[in-house]
Amino acid sequence: MATVVDLITYPVKGCAGTAVDSTHLTPAGLAHDRSFMVVGVDGVYRTQRRDPRLALVRPTVSADGSRLTLASAAPGGGHGAVHLDVTTSAPERDVDLFGAAYRGIDQGDEAAAWLTDFLGAPSRLVRVPPGHDRKTDGLTPGTSGYADSSALHLLSRASLALLHTRLAECGAPPLGMDRFRPNVVVDSLPEGCRGEDWAAEPHAEDRIRRATIGAAELGYTKLAVRCAVTLVDQEAGARGGQEPLRTLAGYRRFSAGGVVFGTKFAVVRPGKLSVGDEVTVEEWGEAET
Repeated sequence: MATVVDLITYPVKGCAGTAVDSTHLTPAGLAHDRSFMVVGVDGVYRTQRRDPRLALVRPTVSADGSRLTLASAAPGGGHGAVHLDVTTSAPERDVDLFGAAYRGIDQGDEAAAWLTDFLGAPSRLVRVPPGHDRKTDGLTPGTSGYADSSALHLLSRASLALLHTRLAECGAPPLGMDRFRPNVVVDSLPEGCRGEDWAAEPHAEDRIRRATIGAAELGYTKLAVRCAVTLVDQEAGARGGQEPLRTLAGYRRFSAGGVVFGTKFAVVRPGKLSVGDEVTVEEWGEAET
């Protein structure tokens, strides 16, 4: 067993996350997670790989999903915020995510103008349409909105602590958990509790095949292969050097290519999740690394 210590949803793909105390886990992930996406005028998705300033866009979505606010966290401010009535009935348009064709509902000129000004490049904001039927790959089939792949990304504090140890050995400073943009962060059981404290072992999440959290059930899909987004300082909205990829390459190389850090899951059974919930592993497997 272990406990949930952080829940973070990312309403707009590539933008800052919002920490919540409790939320509903839908078949596509945490409520409103990656429901929106910033695209160029050609419909191709924008990402921190090319547009690191996305990290400085702070989205807030109402509980029912009908209102969205985009605010600036850029040093010095100057961009203010834009408040939008979310539409699910406007005409759909073609969008491109990793070369795959999907559909999106454009959220209008006001959102487009704000994002274009903030990013310095022509941009539009789209929302997942009601008929979105994306199928995600991996060991357990599932769905998601505009996430890179699976519905949920889980990471343990023990894994980050080991990375910090490796970084220190190289003379590099520690990095925040936000570099990895997890949805669920787990930690060891509170002091005095009894149970299998698997979360004290770095990368134990790699071996989880089935787990329950609160009323929800998760099924393993794949390891999280890391990309250049981890190089972006999430508070500065700019590249911050070669870490953590340089250090991870020394001990987290994936046999299929790249480096891995964290684990992705499909939603087998939706339900409410809360900070403090126990994470119970129902089935273990061998790590794919």
